[in-house]
Amino acid sequence: MIRIHHLFVSPGHNYFGHHGGPPGEHPIVEVDRVECVAGRGIVGDRFFDFKEDYKGQITFFSLEVFDALRRDLVLPDALPAATRRNVFVVGADLNALVGREFELQGVRFAGVEECRPCYWMNHAFGDERVEQWLKGRGGLRCQILNDGVLARED
Repeated sequence: MIRIHHLFVSPGHNYFGHHGGPPGEHPIVEVDRVECVAGRGIVGDRFFDFKEDYKGQITFFSLEVFDALRRDLVLPDALPAATRRNVFVVGADLNALVGREFELQGVRFAGVEECRPCYWMNHAFGDERVEQWLKGRGGLRCQILNDGVLARED
């Protein structure tokens, strides 16, 4: 059973569209609930209404993968917010959801593709090994198929 442990939104882009320049300084805010709007994204997030049929209306990340990253790279102070993913879950093989529909707390999603890590991950975590370590386990980009609310369960 998939459980939600962290939910994040950010009003602006720190890395997306910043290639060749410095990162932005928009906060990523942990919240207890997010409002998902079909075909549009998460209310209050930087990708809300980004563009029609956008494949990253919401992003998921595995807490188990995050814990392994912290352990394997000896980054005990790393925080989940550094990934800039929206939903941290436990109990899901996110790669297995690519190309599939799934439901969580009454909200349906279409798993579109892996969130491929990029060089900005090294900057976000302050460690040059992070991008390489995350290849194949960077999370899941999804489209939202129906309106609803997701809430933290921990």
